Amino acid sequence: MQKTAEFVSPKHPDKICDFIADSILDAYLERDPDSRVAIEVMGGHNLITINGEVTSTAMPDISEIVKNIVGANYEVITHIAMQSPEIARGVDTGGAGDQGIMKGYATSETPNLMPLEYELARDLCMKVFEKYPYDGKTQVTVLDGKVKTVVVSFQNSKNNELLPLVKSIIEAEEYLINPAGEWTQGGFDADTGLSGRKLIVDNYGPEIPIGGGSFSGKDYTKVDRSGAYMARRIAVDLLKKSDGQAHVVQVKIAYAIGKSEPVMAVAVIDGKEVPITDYDLSPRGIREFLALKKVRYSETCQWGHFGRGFSWDGSTIASNK
Repeated sequence: MQKTAEFVSPKHPDKICDFIADSILDAYLERDPDSRVAIEVMGGHNLITINGEVTSTAMPDISEIVKNIVGANYEVITHIAMQSPEIARGVDTGGAGDQGIMKGYATSETPNLMPLEYELARDLCMKVFEKYPYDGKTQVTVLDGKVKTVVVSFQNSKNNELLPLVKSIIEAEEYLINPAGEWTQGGFDADTGLSGRKLIVDNYGPEIPIGGGSFSGKDYTKVDRSGAYMARRIAVDLLKKSDGQAHVVQVKIAYAIGKSEPVMAVAVIDGKEVPITDYDLSPRGIREFLALKKVRYSETCQWGHFGRGFSWDGSTIASNK
């Protein structure tokens, strides 16, 4: 069976927008841990637009945060409103900030319980980025566990240097290096970015279903983020508890806006559905269990949210690996 996954560098326009959104979220939470934040970012061509809803006692300098990331020559347009009273009414009582379906996944095919094709694409992207810290993408196709095709496109790279580097990292039948030609214009100079647009990269790659909600710029009350993190943790826990007997665990959690408990919480272990018990799946319960107050969200968004040693990957304390 053939499987393919891609990965993008932190200098990809969409990932810069994710980083801005989560940096703004961090700034609010540092000053007011109970801030409710839902920030969307669009950027490109010397313009950054920030829009969304925030309820907080904090007043960070958003323009300064953004310019520290992208440079002083960018125009920053900010339009932030208060969270709607109807949504706030449900969240005030501990309910979810929105409805939605969250998916979690864990597989025994790699040491950190992530899909093989995804891990190969991410690892390759990270190692190429060390030499070429610019806009770039990788893509890996595997066939029955063996690497078939590798695609690498990185800004400011030279093919005669990039090809040997890639070959030293990963062995494949076919290499496509900058297939459209070498390129120097990248990032916001070449393309527009949008936060929450690289959902498949943020999750597990295109072979694994996801709930559809984006993560960056959202606090824990937005269960499309916290619920997805919890679903991953449960999947990891169940896989580890199987003592090597299980190979794939998928978790499904669904919420209704304003309600603290999910309307669905099930796991599928190697095709067999089982109920999820012994977990507090309320937004507040998730925040405590995963130690989300200790998380710096800008550290989660650049290299994928899973398989990096955070608390939702099974470690006891959230970390940044």
